[in-house]
Amino acid sequence: MVTVRYFAGARAAAGTMEEQVEAATLDQLVEALSAKHGPGLEKVFAVASFLVDEQVCRDWQAALPADATVDVLPPFAGG
Repeated sequence: MVTVRYFAGARAAAGTMEEQVEAATLDQLVEALSAKHGPGLEKVFAVASFLVDEQVCRDWQAALPADATVDVLPPFAGG
């Protein structure tokens, strides 16, 4: 199980701070969570950054460790 932690607008769109999901890749994770939570979260995913075990992940096809923590970070406003 992959633990997904949501921050800021991602948390609002998902309606939760954290959840666990079965997914082998970031692409599968995004697809499953978009289907579960709807278009609001899907829009956030389109502009979000993802950290996998505290490392930036840009390769959505890379394998996720079975016990990974994925942080969903939407763009932040302010300075």
